[in-house]
Amino acid sequence: MTSQQAILIIDDDTVLRGMLVEHLRADGSFTPSEAGSIAEAEAAFDRGDTRYDAVILDVGLPDGDGRTLCARLRERGLKMPIIMLTGATDEADVVRGLDSGANDYVAKPFRLNELLARVRAHMRDFENSADAVLQIGPYTFRPAQKQLVDPAANRRIRLTDKEAAILKFLYRAGGKPVGRDILLNEVWGYNATVTTHTLETHVYRLRQKIEADPADMSLLLTAGGGYRLNI
Repeated sequence: MTSQQAILIIDDDTVLRGMLVEHLRADGSFTPSEAGSIAEAEAAFDRGDTRYDAVILDVGLPDGDGRTLCARLRERGLKMPIIMLTGATDEADVVRGLDSGANDYVAKPFRLNELLARVRAHMRDFENSADAVLQIGPYTFRPAQKQLVDPAANRRIRLTDKEAAILKFLYRAGGKPVGRDILLNEVWGYNATVTTHTLETHVYRLRQKIEADPADMSLLLTAGGGYRLNI
């Protein structure tokens, strides 16, 4: 399983959908999937083989209103960010979309980089919320609760504040190495008394908790002058 974040694009415009898929894939942080209708989207969610980190959803779909689908996803308890696309810009239309449970409303035509920036912003907000559920290897990670759950082993792992912050930042890096100095700054902030030894100690303790064999790391790896997650 890669560390890229899964995004489902639901739009019946095959050209636009293809552009979005290409743009997201080129970014390197996302794994985009496609659906051209409400039926295809619901089938993707029903399969249950992918946990989507965000949804880009068109209002006008061939078999119904995207806002209806948005409301149904919320009724199912799905909390991930949903960004709706629409050709209409009047206030009533926007309100209807937000009332259905959408996090944001983007009018067509739009700039791809702006849409991607909004997606990233909502995903960051979600990761910091109590609803966030991230997949790290065999674990379900709830950052707000500072807890990892291994469903297969029926095991729960409690994390310290710093351990949870390290995992969350490495997850956000998308599997790319994060230097020790960057992690120190992000997790501890500017503090002249904190050294890389402090970070290394926390990483050591974290590995003792999450690695199947701490002597043979497979999840939290040393790489590029720092660390990365192999998830």
